[in-house]
Amino acid sequence: MSERPEEPNKAPDAESLLPIDEHVEEGHDAEGRKVRHRGIYLLPNLFTTANLFAGFYSIINSISAQSAGNAAEASKYFAYAAIAIFVAMVLDSLDGRVARMTNTQSAFGAEYDSLSDMVAFGVAPALLAFGWALGDMGKVGWMVAFIYVAGAALRLARFNTQVGTADKRYFIGLASPAAAGVVAGLVWAFSDYGIQGSKMSFLVALLVAAAGMLMVSNIKYNSFKELDLKGRVPFVAILAVVLVFAVVFSDPPRILLLIFLAYAASGPIQYLLRMRRHKKAE
Repeated sequence: MSERPEEPNKAPDAESLLPIDEHVEEGHDAEGRKVRHRGIYLLPNLFTTANLFAGFYSIINSISAQSAGNAAEASKYFAYAAIAIFVAMVLDSLDGRVARMTNTQSAFGAEYDSLSDMVAFGVAPALLAFGWALGDMGKVGWMVAFIYVAGAALRLARFNTQVGTADKRYFIGLASPAAAGVVAGLVWAFSDYGIQGSKMSFLVALLVAAAGMLMVSNIKYNSFKELDLKGRVPFVAILAVVLVFAVVFSDPPRILLLIFLAYAASGPIQYLLRMRRHKKAE
């Protein structure tokens, strides 16, 4: 048998000579021509990385609470975990705005932001609720926690596929940061009083499951993206902002819980009102 001749060595592709950590992203210039950009934008991704760290820090504190020596120490860790989720919300709201203001949007940044949101607003709140209250319910508890995690993953995946086509005035389904605010606010508000989650496991399970289902629902929520933060506003507007900050910082756990509960309930209430007006119009 004759041996098969070896194929001649091919010239190495220019892209194969790039360092393994080099990121190449395709895009289009102002005239519609395809261009390739190397590297990533640092500034918006710094905020996204900080968002990811806050979610990770929340998870670490939720785990640390399980090995706490007493109830007071455990409540402290649960409070830290909840606060970290709220910090992640602030950072998540900044990375997108910074990217738009500096014209540094990219496909890499969008994907990185979604993965960070999954940790900070999907896994971290579920583990927080499970460690504080749902763990005492056995299999039912971790099933409810998984419903929330799955709802957050599906919500983020659907959001990514609708970018550019959905009405920017509304979110379809409860946004994952708002759902995380409900869960984190609930744990922070009650653990701050020293109340153990095992005493209200059923209520926590209902709220966590409801938040998970609202994320994958078709209910519309106001996105508030139509607010013009760059334009001029009346002087009284800044006084209103100061008042809001004063009210929130007067009792952060309870005020934030009320705000996010009201926002989560606003979607179903508006949906029922629209259905009622539609029936009257028929």
